[in-house]
Amino acid sequence: MGSCCSSLLPGDHQPATAPAAAEQQNNHLHSNHQKQQRRSFSVEAGEGGGGGEVTAFAEFSLAELKAATNGFSAENIVSESGDKAPNLVYKGRLQNRRWIAVKKFTRTAWPDPKQFAEEAWGVGKLRHRRLANLIGYCCEGDERLLVAEYMPNDTLAKHLFHWENQSIGWAMRLRVSFCIAEALEYCSNEGHPLYHDLNAYRVLFDEDGDPRLSCFGLMKNSRDGKSYSTNLAYTPPEYLRNGRVTPESVIFSFGTVLLDLLSGKRIPPTHTPSYVMLGIQKHEEAPATPQHPLSPMGEACSRMDLTAIHQILVMTHYKDDEGTNELSFQEWTQQMRDILEARRRGDFAFRDKDFKTAIECYSQFIDVGTMVSPTVYARRSLCHLMCDHHDAALRDAMQAQCVYPDWPTAFYMQAAALAKLNMQSDAVDMLQEASMLEEKRQKGGKGS
Repeated sequence: MGSCCSSLLPGDHQPATAPAAAEQQNNHLHSNHQKQQRRSFSVEAGEGGGGGEVTAFAEFSLAELKAATNGFSAENIVSESGDKAPNLVYKGRLQNRRWIAVKKFTRTAWPDPKQFAEEAWGVGKLRHRRLANLIGYCCEGDERLLVAEYMPNDTLAKHLFHWENQSIGWAMRLRVSFCIAEALEYCSNEGHPLYHDLNAYRVLFDEDGDPRLSCFGLMKNSRDGKSYSTNLAYTPPEYLRNGRVTPESVIFSFGTVLLDLLSGKRIPPTHTPSYVMLGIQKHEEAPATPQHPLSPMGEACSRMDLTAIHQILVMTHYKDDEGTNELSFQEWTQQMRDILEARRRGDFAFRDKDFKTAIECYSQFIDVGTMVSPTVYARRSLCHLMCDHHDAALRDAMQAQCVYPDWPTAFYMQAAALAKLNMQSDAVDMLQEASMLEEKRQKGGKGS
């Protein structure tokens, strides 16, 4: 059935053997597993879990999930952003007539099937009446999928933001906030304190209209945990600084959901300019010129000249990436060819101003995670700016800074993205910081 379950199931203990023998034994177990009924384990509901039926966590075959979702039909997509979401979620129905939600990851998000399976089994042990529980997973070939209980009554976001004539009453809003807190407390007490992308789209309503927290947020969107797919307004400050979700990040994100419940507004006020909340018009302005003299890159960013920025990034190529990757010979021979080919395709598309294709190719390169390139992040950031994906552009520029903390280009790209987000004061600060870094490098630091 799956390609990685049989060697990971609880209770499967193998004696210590040589690596080759262990691999042969795993293959034998996997072959036998395909002939057996799906193996699973049952868990008791957690504290406050109620007395309802507890679904066993199990491995599903790809064929089962294809059949359940009508071949992963576009009509079955229930993701927040439809087929534009980075990881799609489908509505499906099993042969036993049970409705399920299936999250399908990008092919490069989890290259190691064992790591994906271990993460899934860990989350699959959680059971609580305030969770839309994880009931299974699949990893066959390159496919990585999670299977959860299906919640038929939409998301908190839809009830708050999209159905003005069906506004949620204060009593239900209070219940939602309490139920989310209850779910997060249970998960934390069970050793899962991190929740990724906590926002109003993660809160679902079951058949009885009770709020539940999606289990999908308990799994990272990729093996490195650095992807954050929601609106920038929900992004915790800790993530913006270092690209990592922490327990404190969950508290911040919970606060933004509370703001959603209190205000009924999509974007928390802390990230919204005052003129937007007042409903007044403001023309987009280029950030003011900082005190320090600017390089051509700085001048292009201060003018918001994206074409000039593109030309500079093309000419600079990858000379600023030196020293950011140290790979073993084995990694070069076994993993580099495919991801370098993806980057090469991205470079050609970037040069030819095919920015959507460049985003796809660079994303393949980044998602594998074997190599980390600040230049790729900077180039994808500009691609997002060209496609009016300003939040994504800022996130990529910040990731470039995480990889190379003193790289002026990372700060310049952040300045451009902040200006597009109408955060002019922050954009000026970023320009100033970048120009200071360039001046420092010219006095004896690493060449630009």
